[in-house]
Parts: sequence; structure tokens; C-alpha cells
Amino acid sequence: MKKNNGIHQEHILKNSLEDIMADRFSRYSKYIIQERALPDARDGLKPVQRRILYAMFEDGNTYQKPYRKSAKTVGNVIGNYHPHGDSSVYDAMVRLSQPWKITHPLVDMQGNNGSIDDDPAAAMRYTEARLSKISDFLLQDIQKDTVQWAPNFSDEKMEPTVLPARFPNLLTHGISGIAAGYATNIPPHNLNEVIQAAIYRIQNPECSLEELMQFVKGPDFPTGGIVMGIDGIKEALSTGKGKILIRSKVHMEETRTIKQLIVTEIPYEVIKSQLVKKIDDIRLNKGVDGILDVRDESDRNGLRIVVDLKKDASDESILNYLYKNTDLQISYTYNMIAIVNKAPVQMSLATALDSFISHREEVVLRRSRFDLNAKRTRAHILEGLIKAVSVMDEIIVLIRSSKDKQDAKYRLMERFSFTDEQAEAIVTMRLYRLTHTDIQELRDEYDSLQKEIRFLEGIISSRTKLHSLLIKELKEMNTIFSSPRRSLIQNQIEELVIDPMAMIADEQVMVTMTRDGYVKRVSLRSYNASGDAMSGHKDGDPILFSGQCSTRSTLLFFTNRGTYGYLPVYSIEEAKWKDLGKHLNNYLKIESNEKIIQALILDQFEKNVDIIYASRYGMIKRTAFHELKVSRANKTILCMKIGVADEMIAAIPSFHQDDKILLATTNGFALSYGVDQVPVVSLRSKGVKAMNLESNDSISCVCILTKDDGQVLFMTQKGQMKRLKKAQIPEFRRPAKGNRICKFVKSNPSQVYYLQPVKDLQAPIVLDAKERVTVFPASVPLMNPESTFSTPYGLIENFVVSSTLETIEDGEWIHEKETQQMTLFEVDHDEK
Repeated sequence: MKKNNGIHQEHILKNSLEDIMADRFSRYSKYIIQERALPDARDGLKPVQRRILYAMFEDGNTYQKPYRKSAKTVGNVIGNYHPHGDSSVYDAMVRLSQPWKITHPLVDMQGNNGSIDDDPAAAMRYTEARLSKISDFLLQDIQKDTVQWAPNFSDEKMEPTVLPARFPNLLTHGISGIAAGYATNIPPHNLNEVIQAAIYRIQNPECSLEELMQFVKGPDFPTGGIVMGIDGIKEALSTGKGKILIRSKVHMEETRTIKQLIVTEIPYEVIKSQLVKKIDDIRLNKGVDGILDVRDESDRNGLRIVVDLKKDASDESILNYLYKNTDLQISYTYNMIAIVNKAPVQMSLATALDSFISHREEVVLRRSRFDLNAKRTRAHILEGLIKAVSVMDEIIVLIRSSKDKQDAKYRLMERFSFTDEQAEAIVTMRLYRLTHTDIQELRDEYDSLQKEIRFLEGIISSRTKLHSLLIKELKEMNTIFSSPRRSLIQNQIEELVIDPMAMIADEQVMVTMTRDGYVKRVSLRSYNASGDAMSGHKDGDPILFSGQCSTRSTLLFFTNRGTYGYLPVYSIEEAKWKDLGKHLNNYLKIESNEKIIQALILDQFEKNVDIIYASRYGMIKRTAFHELKVSRANKTILCMKIGVADEMIAAIPSFHQDDKILLATTNGFALSYGVDQVPVVSLRSKGVKAMNLESNDSISCVCILTKDDGQVLFMTQKGQMKRLKKAQIPEFRRPAKGNRICKFVKSNPSQVYYLQPVKDLQAPIVLDAKERVTVFPASVPLMNPESTFSTPYGLIENFVVSSTLETIEDGEWIHEKETQQMTLFEVDHDEK
């Protein structure tokens, strides 16, 4: 605001918000990129790291000196060079001291500087620090005008814009950072390998990546591990971008009772405590069976994580599972971006080495010029002193007759043609230097200086001599710092082959499923302790399936809406026999209107087995059993297209081409025909017509008749029963209406509810109603189709048929006689 003749005039800039924001953000982005988040390609340091190292050097806090409080260093950095938060400076300082982050720490810290478990470092007032020995080689010769300097934030002091860096720190220690629009992620590499590559690059400026990779094999992490993927390494070192896998080093030990997986090295920047917790979570949640315990046995002698396994567990499969599901194996992405000439550049191995070599050439040349000037000045003074010795008597007389020092210098310069510097040295020379010994020392020093001057002139004028000196200094670094490779390079990425069955203990358990979809897995111990008690379930939700099977088996189920799903038995949550269990929606997606009609246990999806599907209102189809297997069974899948008013009532395996399909209707019609009359179709088809039904009739039950089945047992909804010989059941070609298998009584019609082929007349059938009734087929009368039903066990209302567990194993239909309660149907026909 200006004041002119008493009138205030405002200076207003009229710019759009878009222009203002673009300008301010561009300034901010430039600052973040150049002065904060990205490293300089020459010394491999971010500004805050450079300022920490220089502040410690300036304060004399070097590796030869005692430790000093970290708080003092942080205060010096903030007060002189880096006006930001003390925590950010201290955190950067702590990271430079952590050997699990940096192979050769640049800061030597005494006290708690954190841990690989991500424990925080102690407060800066408690820890002490000093520069490490290798940091001396980053700062060496910084006082010899080797680098450019710039004013600090307050223009009170000068700070280096880059450090002299006697070794390629960018590649050696790596770095990560996020700027505006840029991010860098450079892994650490082996110091000796990088230096050898730099030497080779100096000698062969046009060498190829393959030649450089004779020395730089790949990243070398301070935490070791196995680096897999030579193609990713080549791509990264060629373009600056690439992806590798880092795998922990694990070996197996076996004791008398258990196996143990011993982890001795983990991937870079993985937090050990979180890794151990993740493995323990897998153990607790039974993500993989066979893990007994996991514990951290690490100490000052090294890292050691122990995973105890069952003696019979597959250690290879469990290890592969842990590689895939924990940070025992991680992917690491190269993104080698650094600042070159104040701009971010994607760096390859060659360009990173070239940036360092170019910087080092400039540093050595500037140092040589600085030393040359100093030595020439000293030689010039020595020339004057040596000349003065020969006329010392005259000089003494001249000085004694002079008025003061300035007059003596003037007369010396006039009388003997000394320069100002030489005259100054003469008048300040002490008398003891006139002894014979000291005069000879002056001459020896002068001769030595002449040699050094010629050497420095050669370096400045000859690129060959300059490179020879660079190589010599690099070789000295390799001699002083021996760095054996820690990470093993593996050319190929091993594919993780996980066999879920190999990780599952083969245990016998009880599995139950209800019509509404509640399922549970029960240990035999819990089952045997329950006595004869029924399995827990809701009222009105009968148990459809219950039986003993292996944890390595698969539970396959079908619903009334023409869908199916399956669950590995080991994935079913374990519960007690009296518990209700978990609904299927906890394992896969199932619609609320889907009710379970059939459940089977299988070991594999057999190729030579067909499934016969039938619907209530007269449709039937056949599909190959192996088509039911899918890569992801996370929801129920269509197996028969069903109309809105219809529902699927059966899904039955057929193993032989000469099997017969037996169908019975509610009103008592039945027929059979060969399986081959039903064409094999896809899962999504509707099927073909199974029977010709009357308007008020529907199919109530379906079964497969084999050549070994001699009779069929029929039951009504009230528990009335009769047996028929298989030959008495008419065989037609599909479709047909069929014949009656019972006399029609108009006043009290019987509704056929259940049928079962009979091989063994003594095999019991258990009916669960208000009371349990065990039915032996031999006690049920063998009757003619024209007869009505009998009631050998009286009328039984609302019963549920309990039978043996049916299992598909090696292409056969197995009946486990020890198991009970296989609920096949319980349908309220009045509601239907």
C-alpha cells in the first residue's frame, strides 16, 4: 500500500486461482524434489542426511573422537542448516545408524537406536553418536574447495551442496523417498562390488551392462536373504526399473518328536516381530495345519525364528504356504531416481556409476588445484628462505637498521627482490632456523614440494593420471572396508507349489449339514463323548447329512434351486457336537431361498461318473461329474436351470452305463429306464422331460437302481411301507406316465414320500420322529403293486430318514455303516 498526497493506493495483482495454485505448487514441488525427498546422484544423500553428516564433521564429532549427545547434533543441524522438526532430523540420524537398514552405518550411535522389531529409538537426550569411519570417506577433503557451497537458510553460514564422496554411496547404501510426482526406491548393493564396477567403468567407459554385472551381481541387503529373478535385476540395472523377489533363508531341522523350520535371514525392511505374529496368527486360525508353535529366538549372535511342526507334517508345503502368505517372501521394486543437474533422472547402473565418476573427477581436480596452489605458495616461500640464508648477514644488518616490520619488509624487497610473501616469511623466521640442520631441512622440503607439484600438475593436465589416481583411491577403499556379500542371488524365481492336502493332517472327523445350510466339523473325541445325543440343530431345520470322514475330503452339496457348492472338510470350522455350527454364508455365498437337498463326501472329482439331476415337475438331465470342479468355489454354481415354480429334488451319482433311474410321484406312479436315455448335457441346460405327470402330481423321489439291487422299499408321508421286487417296477422309454405301485384309495390317498433300493434285508433304516424307530427291510411285507401300504411300525408322523453316510471314493459308492443320520428329504407336501 502506497501513500500519495494523503491518498492510500493499493497494489493489487489480479490473477486466477488456477494460476496462483499452479505457481505455488510448482515451487513447492521443485523444493520437495530438489531439497528434501530425492538423493543427489553424486553422493547418494538427501539434504537432511548431508546436513547431519556435515554438522557432525564441522563440530569435530568424528570417529576418532568421543561420542557426543545426539541432542547436540540435532540442535546444530536445526539451528544452522535444516530448519525443520527435531523428530525428522533425529529419525534420519537414527536410520543412518541402523545396521539392519544400512550395511555400513554412516553414524555410530551409542544407546538404544531401535531394533529390527520396529522398536523406537530412545529419545535424543539419552543416545550419543559420532560419525562412523566410512563417513570420513564421504567428507574427506571437503575443506580443500572440492565441492560447491551455498548460503544456509539464514545466510549466516555456508553449507556444502554435495559431499566429496570417495565411494558410490547411492548404490552402496540405497535409499527410498517420495516427492511430488516422483518416488525413488534404490536397494543397497555390495560396497566392494560397486567399487570394482566403478574401477572397470573408469577403465572401459563404453562397457556394456553384462560386463558391469560381472562385478555387481545384484542388490546386497544388510539383512541377507535370497534375491530371486536375474531378469528383474537386469531390467532394473539397465533401465532403472525392475522387480525382484526377496526370500528368507530357512533350513529344516528334525528332532525325535518334531520338525523345525529355522529362519536365519529375512527380507529387507521386514519387521521381524510382525512377521512372527503373522505366522502365529496362521497357526491360531489354522490357516495351515501342522504348525505347533512359533517363537523368536534371536539374540546378539543373530536372527533366529523357529517354527515347530508336527512330525508327519509336510515341511516343504508349509514353508511354501508361509512364503506366499507372510513376509518370509516379498517383492521389491527398483525405481532408481536421483537428482542430476538439479533434475530427477531415472538411473541405470551405468549412469549411476558415470555420475559418481564424473563427480569424483571434479573433486580430485579441485583438490589437486587447491593443493597445487598451496604447495606452489610454500615452494615460493622456501625459495626466498633458501636465498636469504646465503645473504643472512646482510639481512640481519638491514633488519636491525629498519624502523619497524613493514619497513624491514620493504627494504628486503627493494634490496634483494624478494616478494611480499617471501619478505614476510623472512622477517618472521626464528633464529634457530639458521642452523645447518634446519637449512638442510628447508632444501629437502623444497625438493619434495617440487616433486609433489609436478605430480599434481600431471593429474590436472593428464586424464590418464587422473583416472589412475581415482582407481588407486577406490582400491584403497576396498582394502580398508572388506564387505562379504550377504544376499544370495538366484537366477530363476522358484514357483511356489502349494499342495493344500499335504498341509492338512489326515484326521477322521464328524461332519454335519442341515437343510438350511448350517455345517460343522466335530472331532471324534467330542462326538464320542456325546453318547447317543443328537447333533445340535434348529427346530424345523433337519440334519441332512451327518457322517465320519477325513479332513482331506470334500463336502459337496446341492440345493433345491439347481445349484451346487463344495467345501474342503479342513476349512469347516471345528465345533462341539451340541453346537449349531456356522452357516454356509461364512464360507461361500448362498442365496437365502436355497435349501440343501443332497450332500456327498468325495476324495476327488471322478471322470467316469455322471450326476443325474431331477426336478419336482418332471425334468431330468445328466452331466459329467468332473464338470463340477471349478477353480474358485466361493459361491453356489448353477448345475440345472430351474423354473420359478419348480425345484430340484435329486442329484444322484451314476457309476455304470447299465444303471436304471427309478422315479416315483407323490400320487404313487413309478417307472424306470436306463441312464443312457438321459442325454449328457452341460451344467447350464434345463434338461429333458423325465415323466408325463398328471396336473395334480409331482415327482417326489428318485434313485439309481444297479444290477445288484433286488428290491425297493417305499414309504409314505405317514410312515406306511411296502416292498416291491425290482422286476415289478415297470420299465418304459422316457418320458412316460408309469404305472401305479400302490392301490389308489380315494377316501385316504397315500402319498409316496421316500424310496430306497434294498440289497441287505437286515440293514437298518432309522426314522427320527418324536421317537426313534429302527426299521429292518425284512420286517416290511413284500407286496404286489396293486396292494396298499402296510403299517408294521404303526403310523409315524413327520419323520426324517436316517441312513448311512454315502461317499464317492475311487469311483465307487461306499456306505459307511458306522455312521448314522443322513437326512434325505423332509418336505411338507401340503405346502408344495
